[in-house]
Amino acid sequence: MPKPCLLLQLRPERSAADDEYHAILRAAQLDAADMVRVQMDSGLPEVELDHFSAVIVGGGPSNVGSPEEEKYDYQRRFEPGLKTLLSEVVSRDFPYLGACYGLSILADVLGGKVSDERYGEVVGAQTIELADCAPEDPLLRGIPQSFRAFVGHKEACQEVPPNAVLLAGSVDCPVQMIRVGHHVYATQFHPELDGNGLALRIEIYRHAGYFDPEEAEYLAASGHREDVTVPVEILRRFVARYRIDRGAAVAPRASDRSVRQR
Repeated sequence: MPKPCLLLQLRPERSAADDEYHAILRAAQLDAADMVRVQMDSGLPEVELDHFSAVIVGGGPSNVGSPEEEKYDYQRRFEPGLKTLLSEVVSRDFPYLGACYGLSILADVLGGKVSDERYGEVVGAQTIELADCAPEDPLLRGIPQSFRAFVGHKEACQEVPPNAVLLAGSVDCPVQMIRVGHHVYATQFHPELDGNGLALRIEIYRHAGYFDPEEAEYLAASGHREDVTVPVEILRRFVARYRIDRGAAVAPRASDRSVRQR
């Protein structure tokens, strides 16, 4: 029996977190039984990687590059444990896909610079360009050289993190997708998002500083006009590649030993 994926979320806004969860299930073509969901704003349990096929870390309002005193209380609680977990992920080359914050925290663990100095992007679609080496990557073979993807972030990698391979970039944000080792991936864009999900997040984060609140309706309408399909395919390929039987007799749940409260 294939092991479940582990989804680590950091959105305290429940409607946003629920939509992200269901969007990832749809994009990855998974059932709820195939995913163990942890909402880290309520605490990060101890994780045993061997009980999972892959780890996915989504986005949210937290910024890795913010001074410690400016971070949310829940972020200060979960981030040290998440960094420890990602250090193990990198050292083991364990299947991982981070999106937005999931890229920032990985870059930080690798020793890269993440800040709001440059490369922040207003909510909406951007054109992503694959790097020359990308067609050789298992997740990107046959993917168009350029495609549209939804973004929205205040901070970004200021350069390619140490020991990472650049797979894709954009005019406004050069680091859009990286790989570390053979199995650790991260994107600045949101691979799970469609126009409806973007519109919901625009409303939820209308006053969070990502854009002028008066532009919310325009940004949502613009998102609905976009044809964004490739990022979902990348997410689907990631899950399909790593959802294999790693020897677990029973797929564990959050109450099992695979995820234990600290």
